[in-house]
Amino acid sequence: MKKPELLVTPTSVSHIHDLANAGADAVMIGQQRYGLRLAGEFSRADVAEAVKIARSYGMKVYVAMNAIFHNDKVDELGDYIKFLSDTDVDAIVFGDPAVLMTVREVAPHMKLHWNPETTATNWYTCNYWGRKGAKRAVLARELNMDAILEIKEHAEVEIEVQVHGMTCMYQSKRSLIGNYFEYQGKVMEIERKKYEKGMFLYDKERDSKYPIFEDENGTHIMSPNDICIIDELSEMVDAGIDSFKIDGVLHQPDYITEVTKLYRRAIDLCAENRKQYEEEKDELLAKIEAIQPKHRPLDTGFFFKETVY
Repeated sequence: MKKPELLVTPTSVSHIHDLANAGADAVMIGQQRYGLRLAGEFSRADVAEAVKIARSYGMKVYVAMNAIFHNDKVDELGDYIKFLSDTDVDAIVFGDPAVLMTVREVAPHMKLHWNPETTATNWYTCNYWGRKGAKRAVLARELNMDAILEIKEHAEVEIEVQVHGMTCMYQSKRSLIGNYFEYQGKVMEIERKKYEKGMFLYDKERDSKYPIFEDENGTHIMSPNDICIIDELSEMVDAGIDSFKIDGVLHQPDYITEVTKLYRRAIDLCAENRKQYEEEKDELLAKIEAIQPKHRPLDTGFFFKETVY
């Protein structure tokens, strides 16, 4: 049986070694200037080093260029794409047609993964972008299991699904935190506060904490829970989903590595020994629950029900 790729977001170049040993098949990296909500910041030198490390383990490297681009950045896309092509990355993750058009001009051989975050919700649209040049569609996190399986049945492109991690609930291109400190006359605090990872919006009624942080692409508010469907992979494996993604944004490297090990075990068993998977899946879930941050409960996102976030 075909195994889905296990795709993970590392926090640093050195973290790639740990993820490779944990069983990851691919990593997604990038610079916040071009990519959204990255687990770590990777300069051009870091990208080049990441590719060398990944190749030594037989892993693939995808680079995020799925930011929302304004006119001031369009002219620099070609130079960055040419660099990625020369560095031999395996694919560029994009949402903006400006990236696709620039790839056609400067690196037409480059593999593209279409990832518009919230609008990959039907197979017609996935196939539309496939016919434009994308080889993979990254599905929206708001889809239920039936919709995912139906899309895969009709898709002419590879399908990627997030199986673990946070969901972005809101993004603004504005620097809301920075503007807030400026309004208070605390300009000197902006550099310390705006990229801090311990900032939350607190919902007293539900006793939920919504992580909030800023990067070059604006302000992002994340879900209070982490998706985790390590015990519910069988239908998607049977359907031939091409890639399972673990999103490590705002998580510690050791946590991401351990979760990768557990999903590696789950995927292997699900594809090779279904009976053993059924016997072990509750134990695998319990191991993730044991290392899960106390303020971030696990749930199944939108896979089986409508959530309140």
